[in-house]
Amino acid sequence: MKTVTLLMAGLTLVINSFKTPDNEMYLSEEDVSSIITTTEPDTNIIKVALLLDTSNSMDGLIDQAKAQLWELVNELSYAKCGHKARPSLQIALYEYGNDGLNAKEGFIRQVSTFSNDLDEISKHLFGLTTNGGNEYCGKVIQASLDQLDWGKKENDLNLIFIAGNEPFDQGPVRYQDASLNACEKDITINTIFCGNYNTGVQTHWKDGAESAKGSYIAINHDKRTVHIPSPYDQAILEKNKALNNTYVSYGRLGEVKKTSQGMQDTNASEYGDVNAVKRTVSKSSHFYKNSSWDLVDAEEEEDFKYEDLDESYLPTELKGKSKSEIQSYIKTKRKEREQVQKEIAQLNRQRLEYVAKQTKKDDNQLRNAMVEAIKNQASKKNYTWE
Repeated sequence: MKTVTLLMAGLTLVINSFKTPDNEMYLSEEDVSSIITTTEPDTNIIKVALLLDTSNSMDGLIDQAKAQLWELVNELSYAKCGHKARPSLQIALYEYGNDGLNAKEGFIRQVSTFSNDLDEISKHLFGLTTNGGNEYCGKVIQASLDQLDWGKKENDLNLIFIAGNEPFDQGPVRYQDASLNACEKDITINTIFCGNYNTGVQTHWKDGAESAKGSYIAINHDKRTVHIPSPYDQAILEKNKALNNTYVSYGRLGEVKKTSQGMQDTNASEYGDVNAVKRTVSKSSHFYKNSSWDLVDAEEEEDFKYEDLDESYLPTELKGKSKSEIQSYIKTKRKEREQVQKEIAQLNRQRLEYVAKQTKKDDNQLRNAMVEAIKNQASKKNYTWE
């Protein structure tokens, strides 16, 4: 099956473990198993595991992650590996250091395994809450090494980003041992200390990164993300409405997932119109694929057959239609989507040129730290940025 892309190899998401808005729709484990994503054998993968401290003092960090997910995805969408096609992107999410988590598990929880479902990653990120706890960095790193399906091809890029503010050497697993295990699997560990740079050095965050060939960064996690508006934002937001209208839901998950798409648009907009713009740009990129529930994407899959469609799970406008009529409808929607994507790309180029002139280097600390580390480490594996 072709890549159905993401900021993601098996999708066994812990969908129902967070409090979500009252109108959120829930999926059973059986539902989740039906949207497991796969990647073409010859596709290189960027795999990013985010290990976030969700203890009481980390509200600012979580807010930065929510506000900057889409900008990070957009930056990664410009990557190429040598002369090959663009890589796919998969993101996994862990939380640690929260008293609400299982003490026997070391106050660690896998929120989602590697997934390329951008909307699910967003949903889980917005579901994170903070609570006081014990932060065991070595333990959560080792858990991610053991539990996740890491890339094994030469040019697969395997990255861990762990963020927190307590000493790095706490807990039952030595970070030095976890770092050695990471190196053996060709996984780079990057550490993000939320606080003073020298304090992070003294509490072993710098050594934690260097022992696994990664980067050490210190950020002010309480600083609000700066989203710079541009004259092109409203036009892009209007294009988002047109883009959403090209999605044709199908299957048992169709309406659930289409509803989730709209809810993640709303979550992004809670951090302002500019953040919603960045999500729109992500949705127009090659990373945003939804063949598990959208007929336009699904039709491109090698094993897709119109004969397998269950009419009871088709949208109203396709019920009672012949195969040729459905094909014609999907063809029209594909053309509409491709045109909207081109228009968003053009508007975004103009937006980026405008924003570049207004941006200060330290405006978006978490995003800047992650992008710089990824680019430096990716360059060693023949990745370039356009």
